[in-house]
Amino acid sequence: HVQLVESGGGLVQAGGSLRLSCAASGRTFSTYAMGWFRQAPGKEREFVAAVSRTGVGTNYADSVKGRFAISRDNAKNTVYLQMNSLRPEDPAVYYCAAARTYYTEVRRYDYWGQGTKVTVSS
Repeated sequence: HVQLVESGGGLVQAGGSLRLSCAASGRTFSTYAMGWFRQAPGKEREFVAAVSRTGVGTNYADSVKGRFAISRDNAKNTVYLQMNSLRPEDPAVYYCAAARTYYTEVRRYDYWGQGTKVTVSS
């Protein structure tokens, strides 16, 4: 079992950057792959990025490739999402989640944080 707490959301201008963090409790963080998802009002939750247990493997949604970067620090039990060149279509509540491997499907993830809201002003 792992508990996840996201932070770092906020208001940023279009073209700006934010870094989200997700802190995990427990000693088993390194045994989980981690993912970031987002959900905008009225829309389904969608995959953003995922990273393998070691941090070597990553996967990104096409909509964020080249702009977002996922990374993790197993010594700090934390996963990050660096978001650059934010666009008007990026605002959402961003969630981190844990799974046994770095899937892209929401249903594959076992544990979820509460989310952090990202707003982009034009």
